[in-house]
Amino acid sequence: MSQRQRTTRCNQEGPVELSNEPCVHRLITHSVSGREDPFRDGVRARDGKYVISGMVNRRAPFNMWSGFEAAHIFPLESGSYWIEQNYGRWIRDATPGVAELNSCQNGFLLRGDIHTDFDTYLVSVNPNDNHKITVFGLDNAGIDGRSLDPVCRDPTDPHRVSDQLLRWHFRQSVLANMRGAGEPIFEHDFPPGTDRMGQIQKEPYARERLEMEFASRLRGVV
Repeated sequence: MSQRQRTTRCNQEGPVELSNEPCVHRLITHSVSGREDPFRDGVRARDGKYVISGMVNRRAPFNMWSGFEAAHIFPLESGSYWIEQNYGRWIRDATPGVAELNSCQNGFLLRGDIHTDFDTYLVSVNPNDNHKITVFGLDNAGIDGRSLDPVCRDPTDPHRVSDQLLRWHFRQSVLANMRGAGEPIFEHDFPPGTDRMGQIQKEPYARERLEMEFASRLRGVV
């Protein structure tokens, strides 16, 4: 099956057409300050397992979460775009003092490597197709075609993951992968001593990435 056939099959709102619309680029998101703690803790309490691969964290009673990562669906470093598009309207469990971007409705618990693939639009979930998981490219983890675990999407749970945000991410993944070889994937594994800023300046979309890097670092000090 070709990549275009795959994206057409996975989109239940109609056929996917070739488009010049760019995807929203993003970094691999990890907590850089205590501000994400309520998000992380809420996602852990709700999910308790990898919601894509299904493995339960049996060490949770001992507060051990090695390898279990709370992943944001919409990226933290694009907060201005979130506000501009009023995506906060999709959050129904707003908590005083906690930014809507850090609602657990904007995330779920993923294995570390799948978190990286999710952030780079190589893995996504289509809520319009029974929450099926789609892998764009080689399926190293054997997850393509599975369904997102119900633990994070119980319709009776006010903290359930937002289908609107999953739909947004799936659209970005299609946009990132449907043209030619797809959008470039940002390098993130910089060995100690690397001139990180110098390397980033050589990448495609260098200006955009630098802006995201600065926004990400400012989250920890502002």
